[in-house]
Amino acid sequence: AGNSKSSKFTAVPPGPPMYLDLVYIPNHSNRKNVDVEFFKRVRSSYYVVSGNDSAAEEPSRAVLDSLLEGKAQWDCNMQVTLIPTHDSEVMREWYQETHEKQQDLNIMVLASSSTVVMQDESFPACKIEL
Repeated sequence: AGNSKSSKFTAVPPGPPMYLDLVYIPNHSNRKNVDVEFFKRVRSSYYVVSGNDSAAEEPSRAVLDSLLEGKAQWDCNMQVTLIPTHDSEVMREWYQETHEKQQDLNIMVLASSSTVVMQDESFPACKIEL
């Protein structure tokens, strides 16, 4: 009764899984908006992981771990490719520490060190094939 609100925020409402080709993990892969439920429901062949602000904990290790936990609950073992937009210490540590589990779950992580040079500009990039 009253105006009490639950302190638990769910980024994805309950319901059946959604299957997509490509998903950009929202809010620079911040753990406030993405949890295990997100990965249980939003199933994709490709997830783009943005974030290169270690002070803001982006990308979040909790989000990366949620991918593993969520995918472990899928009823199929489809290939998932994780595409980081930036090289980060969090991503490197997570990759090394969970590599065996990634292989078991059929998750591949693309290298994020590609650079595109156009005229006088250069910027990080990666190729996505669907």
